[in-house]
Amino acid sequence: MRWERLFDDLEAQLSAEERRERDSEVADRTRRERASVELGARFAAVVGATVRLRLVTGAQVEGELLDLGADWLLLRLVTGREAVVPVGGVVGVLGLGPRASDARTARRFALGYALRGLSRDRAHVALTDASGQVVTGTIDAVGADFLDLAEHALGEDRRAENVRGRHTVPFGAVVLVEAR
Repeated sequence: MRWERLFDDLEAQLSAEERRERDSEVADRTRRERASVELGARFAAVVGATVRLRLVTGAQVEGELLDLGADWLLLRLVTGREAVVPVGGVVGVLGLGPRASDARTARRFALGYALRGLSRDRAHVALTDASGQVVTGTIDAVGADFLDLAEHALGEDRRAENVRGRHTVPFGAVVLVEAR
């Protein structure tokens, strides 16, 4: 009877050690998997959900995440307008779940391509730069790493007599482009 208790105790110790090793291995695998998850995959998992973005300017925007690309997000803001937000202008996010989705669900094109669509459509935009300044007008041209914006009042057509200035903005300084 004494031997049986000893063997039971040894068996329990061995089982406990195996359980600790298995738990440690699972934790290590989980950490490795999390380390490979990119932010874009987290955003891809919440397309259709509402997120709140804190921007480098200190402002916050909230809306439904409609789409995303390699370095940009498209939101339908609570105001009903749509806005392109470069990921580089985001300093915090509220509303991301813990899951990630295959990043290939994101559009493969970068910010410049999305801005070229606004330029092509001659959309009136309100562009916020990294300093917090907002310039309204029409995107005239989009280069490899910059855009040219003809400044005019929203609601006015982009005509020579309405243009108050032309701004060249590097992509790195673009924080928010709200289509009006």
